[in-house]
Amino acid sequence: MRFANGVKTFIRQNDLLLWLLSLIASAYGCLLIASQQRSGDVNYLRTQVIAIIIGYIAAVLISLIDYNFIAKCWWLIGGVALALTFAVFFIGIRVAGTDDVGWIKLPGGMTFQPSELTKICFIITFSKHIEYLTKKDKLHSFFGVLALLIHAAVPIGLIHLQGDDGAALVFGCMFLSMSFAAGVQLRYFLLMLAAVGGAVPLLWTKVFNDDQKNRLLVLFSNDDAMMQSFGWQQYQGKVSVATGGLYGKGLFNGPRVERNIVPYQENDFIFTVAGEELGLIGCAAVLLLFLLILAVIFRDALKAENTLGKMICIGFFSLIATQVVINLGMVLGVLPVIGITLPFFSSGGSSAACLYLGIGLVQSVRMHPTDDRDIPIKVEISKTIRGSIFPV
Repeated sequence: MRFANGVKTFIRQNDLLLWLLSLIASAYGCLLIASQQRSGDVNYLRTQVIAIIIGYIAAVLISLIDYNFIAKCWWLIGGVALALTFAVFFIGIRVAGTDDVGWIKLPGGMTFQPSELTKICFIITFSKHIEYLTKKDKLHSFFGVLALLIHAAVPIGLIHLQGDDGAALVFGCMFLSMSFAAGVQLRYFLLMLAAVGGAVPLLWTKVFNDDQKNRLLVLFSNDDAMMQSFGWQQYQGKVSVATGGLYGKGLFNGPRVERNIVPYQENDFIFTVAGEELGLIGCAAVLLLFLLILAVIFRDALKAENTLGKMICIGFFSLIATQVVINLGMVLGVLPVIGITLPFFSSGGSSAACLYLGIGLVQSVRMHPTDDRDIPIKVEISKTIRGSIFPV
């Protein structure tokens, strides 16, 4: 009886819609991976399913723990993230289809990408940092903002040194989104924008390598040689999406998917499988799922009763939104290819499992309301929209 009551309480307090939408997205992604892998001998689907199951179980366990307690262990969480990040410099390996040494080999021939776990750890530690500055009324001070910048610069710099500038960009976007939602004043963002703008020539000449430069230049070039090298994956990806038409060729029936024409289609370019085999309708379904997932997470951010809970939700919201925008920009040829996966859809055990850790954190915020209210976060949104679409 006690167990049954516990299950009822869990169901009542959870955001069931978020569980459902994330599982639907994962199932949709598994179908696309299953279709793509018929072009080769590698069983990407098995790894993906195992990762989803592990991630889902971990998410349920995390949701049962009060997020306030989790955040109190920020020093341990940050330490683990740093240890894994540093470990890559000593035992990291490069896997097929990537340019960076960002994976650790596990027993049984499996690999793990620490940067995916570090993203979730960063959400926790950065949210705790913002909560601390808010309570001390230092969020609007120069040194308070500088401390946040240094906090974000550590993982960004380390992951850049690994060669994974895609993940570094995601960290940067999470930093900006969470700082803005926390109420950091606009003048600091303008200063950062001016600093980045002034550093562009230095970045171009001293930081970007030739491959990175060419991936950007190919977006504005009609040169056949460059298109067949640095722009080939994007060109073939756009062709695959275009050939799908409105309804597509049918799941497991895409001829280009079967011939594996788009390089590494199971990973960053999984969206092209939806485009070719399920057409515009299949692509729209992917976008609709993401819009719903993001809307539910944002609603949970609005319902959170303190700064810490709001920031955790906003951080995970930013992680998903950033990766979706950049990944689709890559596939459609409006952004350079920088190795960012499509959440819930791209093949990758590390990404699939760690995404569910983020889901678990959001669910913990939902399940564990607190009376420890503090200075409210300025999350700007129309009261009309809030009342009509996301009642709180």
